[in-house]
Amino acid sequence: MNKIVLAQINPIAGNIEENSKKIIESINKAKKNNADLVIFPELSLMGYPFGDIFIRHKSIIERQLIALENISAKTTSITAIVGFAEPTYNANKKPFYNSVAVMQNGKIINIVRKRLLPNYSEFNDYRYFEPNESTPEILELNGERYGILVCEDSFNDKSFFKEDCIYKTDPIKEIMSKNPSTLINCSCSPSRTGKEYVKNALFSSIAKKYGVNYIYVNQAGYADNLCFDGTSRIYNSNGELTLRAKSFEEDFVITDNLQGKINDIPDGMDKRVDFKKFNTQYKSDLARTYKSIIFGIKEYFQKNGFTKAVLGLSGGLDSSICAVLLCDALGKENVWGVSMPSRITSDESKNDAEILAKNLGINFLEIPLAEAIDVFKPMLNQAFKEVNTDKFEKSTTIENLQARIRATILWSISNEHKQMLPIATSDKSEAYIGYATVNGDMSGGFAPIADVTKTKLFALGRFLNENRAQKNAIPQAILEKPPGAELKINPKTGKTVCAEEENMPYEFLDEIIWFVENAGYGFDDLLNHNFCYEKHHPLTVEDKTEWINKFYWKSKCAVYKWHIIPPSIVTDAHSINSVEYRQPIISKIYR
Repeated sequence: MNKIVLAQINPIAGNIEENSKKIIESINKAKKNNADLVIFPELSLMGYPFGDIFIRHKSIIERQLIALENISAKTTSITAIVGFAEPTYNANKKPFYNSVAVMQNGKIINIVRKRLLPNYSEFNDYRYFEPNESTPEILELNGERYGILVCEDSFNDKSFFKEDCIYKTDPIKEIMSKNPSTLINCSCSPSRTGKEYVKNALFSSIAKKYGVNYIYVNQAGYADNLCFDGTSRIYNSNGELTLRAKSFEEDFVITDNLQGKINDIPDGMDKRVDFKKFNTQYKSDLARTYKSIIFGIKEYFQKNGFTKAVLGLSGGLDSSICAVLLCDALGKENVWGVSMPSRITSDESKNDAEILAKNLGINFLEIPLAEAIDVFKPMLNQAFKEVNTDKFEKSTTIENLQARIRATILWSISNEHKQMLPIATSDKSEAYIGYATVNGDMSGGFAPIADVTKTKLFALGRFLNENRAQKNAIPQAILEKPPGAELKINPKTGKTVCAEEENMPYEFLDEIIWFVENAGYGFDDLLNHNFCYEKHHPLTVEDKTEWINKFYWKSKCAVYKWHIIPPSIVTDAHSINSVEYRQPIISKIYR
């Protein structure tokens, strides 16, 4: 057998010189280890995703082609497979092919082009690429025959996906007619809820079905809301996993018999997720979610030149989870937590924020808002003129003002410290119904939990307390209190209004989100659905109808907010993040 290297690298979109350097370093390292073949991910030279940069900045493509020739010159005693964007040079076609170059003896000996181009979810291949029309050639190396595929080319096996197949052709079925002993898949596949189970089952099924070895090489890294977990691997002809690279980091794996170390993956990452059921525990997805967010934070900060983060610590769930994640990703010394209490902020919340900061060992300071609010009130009353003070007090203006003053403080602190980024702490449940303030708690340079629902955050908080080296860093009171921004007082109770009083129980809201995203439920489906919440809470048809109506109305009004969520990390199977979901702001989903 050939000695093979799986080069799981972390390229940056458009950074041809640095990507080329990584590739050449891996090739040279493979040569020193007497490897016969080194395999890189899809579009490893260009970096993925790359958006429109190589449409507008055409010199990048020319630099890429020059770099490709330089890389091929390094393959004097080894074969390398490198992903790149290949110009079509045809005005009647899309500008590029999504290709891999097969290099050997110092030159490019073959080019394999991707056949199946995904145009769903986060993928937008048809905007740039022309699909290949012919079956790829076989690479023969030292008596072994390799069939080369590019990512999606493996995802149309009719015996596996059955009625869910979306393409007419199955490249694997066609390439197997040429009798390869091993299939190679060069891929850029981001991590999402339930995806690892599907990939593992699919690749194993293909290997077993055709009696062929299967090699999968995936990109590792974070790029514009997407987290690529790597987790490259090999299956033998019986469909058995024989090697697995590390997850959520670069790796360089050598094998001379298609076997090797099977590295651990986050607990539960390979478990099947039943999208027809909802529960608030999320046990199989918490470790992966944690790893994805930590990796995403590290990557975003490092690749953009930031080293420090500042966030508001309210003593609530969202900011507490964000503080823990930032601490683990950047180091406690690089995180600043700022308590910004108003006159109605409870002592419990102030104490919880301070205890959390002390537990984590992060930097902490308190900046009260009372004086700033007192300055703004007469200014605004004068501006409104026709609006008297009582009406001003009863409107949401004062609530939003508090959130925006807090954002101003955080941005000001970040401006005074080089390489510091303010953090937006809003979550997915809040975003869905617009329960977040534009230029307030939505404001920041990064939003770590924007694709995590409230009930999942509660589960994640318990997970962090149980599984981090420092146990119970998050005070139990934070995990037990009802979520709320403490922006106004309920005159009936004399206490601050919690979020569920203004909206609906988060357990109910998050189940709506789950079935809208994963099952395409509409109003009538939801009304007839037996919610988990109903199993232990009495709920009238009138209240249920009101909450579902409220969801549709509030989400319709919130769409413009979805467009301005800061860069985040997509972790769920589906999302309202603009990298995946594009709903017109002017639209009407229901009635």
